[in-house]
Amino acid sequence: MSIACPGAQSFTVVQEPFGSAAAQRLRAAARIEIDSLYGRYPDRGAPLVVDAAAAHFVARDTEGVPLGCGGLFPVDDGVYEIRRMFVRSEARGSGIAVTLLRALEEAAVALGAPAVVHETGAQQTGTIRFYEREGFNRIAPFGPYADNPLSVCLAKIL
Repeated sequence: MSIACPGAQSFTVVQEPFGSAAAQRLRAAARIEIDSLYGRYPDRGAPLVVDAAAAHFVARDTEGVPLGCGGLFPVDDGVYEIRRMFVRSEARGSGIAVTLLRALEEAAVALGAPAVVHETGAQQTGTIRFYEREGFNRIAPFGPYADNPLSVCLAKIL
């Protein structure tokens, strides 16, 4: 899937392997940002392995520079979790996050998912507002996040 998005900042969103070099660099940048909020915060989700990703997308500018990414991982009962969705700070506000989210939701629908879920940290208030604005509702922490007081979990029926 390739989506071209006209606007203030032109970019494309393309399905790309979770293990690609661009995706790894974006996830490393995300890790630095998370660590600046929480310290060396452990990832409490299921281990992320390349072959577990049901879909993964990367947003790039017109020069091919990676600006954001997001992956879709199976949870249970046909539900998929959106993980490692990240947009570089200098590209925020340009529509990349919404476009990545739509690509992930479309991929989940194509897989027959009844819903998608997402976990974020309580201090990531901008992230929480984004998902709520995009139709997600807060749910009880699930699976590996159930005992984490810092987890905020959200879900969207597709």
